[in-house]
Amino acid sequence: MALKLLASLHICKFNRPPPIPSKGPISLVKSRSGIVVQCMPASKISNSPTTLRRSANYQPTDWHNNYIQSLRNDYTGESCTRQNNMLKEQVRMMLHKVVDPIEQLELIDILQRLGISYHFEGEIKRILEGLYNNIDHGSDIDTWKTKNLYAIALKFRLLRQHGYIVSQVFNSFMDERGNFKACLCEDTKGMLSLYEASFLSIENENILEDAREFSTKHLKVYVKKNKDKNLSALVSHSLKVPLHWRMLRLEARWFIDIYRRREDMNTILLELAELDFNMVQATHQEDLKELSRSWKSTGLVENLNFVRDRPMECLLWTMGLMFQPQFGYFRRTIAKFGALITVIDDIYDVYGTLDELECFTNAVQRWDINAMDGLPEYMKLCFFALHNSVNELAFDILKEQRFNIIRYLKKVWADLCRTYLLEAKWYHNGYTPSLQEYIENAWISVAGPNLMVQAYFCVTNPLTSEALDCLEEYPNMIRWSSLILRLADDLGTSTDEIKRGDVPKAIQCYMNETGASEEDAREYIRCMISATWKKMNEVQVASSPFSQTYIDISFNVARMAQFMYQHGDGHGAGNQETKGHILSLLIQPIPVNKNRCD
Repeated sequence: MALKLLASLHICKFNRPPPIPSKGPISLVKSRSGIVVQCMPASKISNSPTTLRRSANYQPTDWHNNYIQSLRNDYTGESCTRQNNMLKEQVRMMLHKVVDPIEQLELIDILQRLGISYHFEGEIKRILEGLYNNIDHGSDIDTWKTKNLYAIALKFRLLRQHGYIVSQVFNSFMDERGNFKACLCEDTKGMLSLYEASFLSIENENILEDAREFSTKHLKVYVKKNKDKNLSALVSHSLKVPLHWRMLRLEARWFIDIYRRREDMNTILLELAELDFNMVQATHQEDLKELSRSWKSTGLVENLNFVRDRPMECLLWTMGLMFQPQFGYFRRTIAKFGALITVIDDIYDVYGTLDELECFTNAVQRWDINAMDGLPEYMKLCFFALHNSVNELAFDILKEQRFNIIRYLKKVWADLCRTYLLEAKWYHNGYTPSLQEYIENAWISVAGPNLMVQAYFCVTNPLTSEALDCLEEYPNMIRWSSLILRLADDLGTSTDEIKRGDVPKAIQCYMNETGASEEDAREYIRCMISATWKKMNEVQVASSPFSQTYIDISFNVARMAQFMYQHGDGHGAGNQETKGHILSLLIQPIPVNKNRCD
């Protein structure tokens, strides 16, 4: 059903946001892209305090600058680095010594789930390359030749995850009628491995579709029996959100606790995972302090009391996109843009009049500091902060790579504001779009393309003309991950947003179009997310002008979306789930023996 919807929506053929209708006396400004944006003359803009304004009554931040600057972490310095390096060398020796293919796969899987595989990318690539090359050579150690469902599914998942093209390989576990054999349900470990592998499927892989349905059904039965506490915990965890869709850092924090209780736990792996987590957390805290100081210096929150103040949540987003210590510039830069987007979104959704929003959109399209002269006072501050932040990123890239990226940055901000303006017009006119019409605008208005284009410049050196040409039209990995972001956002926030006054979201558009109940509409949107993940999986094995780092960011956008909106609006202050995650990921280190760093 969801696949048919994706086809009917022509999502792969999304173009720029559609022209924006308007009413009343206007002046016309033609943008570089040819889209006409209409702006009221400055004389029509009112700075009167009596202008009717809406309010969303957003809660203040849970995390103030003074608290953030007071954070301290004991896991820094030379002694911790020395201990960390010693443990890494011991693990590196393990990777070289292990020769059994199943043990190799299990070690790679554990390293990934503990959050430390990034230290061993070369060794992991060597192992997987060797296993992949054995597939068609009749090797006695080829796990494809075994009857071990757990091993075959694990190998399939890891190879696909790392970009290897492998076909569906589960025919030997199916009966003459093409169904999975009933006896497999006794192998819970194998069933869990099959379940996780099924989420690496691409379109039209019916065997993997059947594998997901078959394994899900039997794993739910197993959880009710609750025979093995550790295995039951793994199964329950995966049934909530599969491993392929999970935020990597939160998964590492959760799995460290699970791994500690395992009978086959390797103390070296555990020690490295705990120490490395705390050391990386210390790096993230420094990112947070610098971001908080920079954000406070804009004065936006102090002067615009109707907007959300969310630098902490924005850094959490960027941690989920790329947590490795060396990407601090990326995290701080994209988190600041995320905080700016939150403010601008509030201006369009809640506070600004339609006339003001048209003029702000025009100012962003012109990208001229003089364009702010006709804006009301509160918008001048916001526009100036945006102009400075974007130009600062462009200046950094010009210094480092001698390349002027302003035109790319102007485009993504103009695209975003145009989609915001269209949604504001829908709201003010009481218009409910069709689901297709909504999606064509909303995959951009969710700000995924905006942040991902800017992310490219933060993590790529050197820039290439091929990638830049592709980036300007928003390649599929940006489109699909942004669509998942939009749909997950709508599932988590639409109820509250509609109550306080906002444009109908995907759920309401589908209900209005089909007459479906809210629960049926939500299920339909969940099916769309699942179908879009299959398109995302194709990105992993397709040729691309982008680095693996950037491809990973696109996948992590989709993962973060489902993490942040799994329990409502995770971007909002007062969300207890998000507050708990911030404490465990950013504030509180894992309790370990501090003598390790002495």
